[in-house]
Amino acid sequence: MPKNTPQSKLRKLIVVGDRLLIQPKSTREQTKSGLFLPPGVQEKEKVQEGYVMKVGPGYPIPADYGLEDEMWSAAEKEAVRYIPLQAHEGDLAIYLQRDAVEINYHGDKYFIVPQSAVLLLEREED
Repeated sequence: MPKNTPQSKLRKLIVVGDRLLIQPKSTREQTKSGLFLPPGVQEKEKVQEGYVMKVGPGYPIPADYGLEDEMWSAAEKEAVRYIPLQAHEGDLAIYLQRDAVEINYHGDKYFIVPQSAVLLLEREED
């Protein structure tokens, strides 16, 4: 029986297009000066951060149909190609909250964010 790790739960999910599945970073409950924040204050901020869990294939590139080719023969050509996204699994992403869509999956909170809403990525290089 496989462990119930976050990666095993997400294995069946397929992220579509130029979107990222982001797990929000744990929210801080106290300010630097020591004040305790009520629930929901952190969620109202315009900019959020979280870890990239899954990445979509990217931006689709239209197939190059020649002028002499017939449209019905295009199905026999190559499959759809994509321009890959800059984000990779495990990156820390800082993104705009207004463009994110919140979902709950197996009791965990995630955001689906288009790459255009990502402001900054932090990557651990080996």
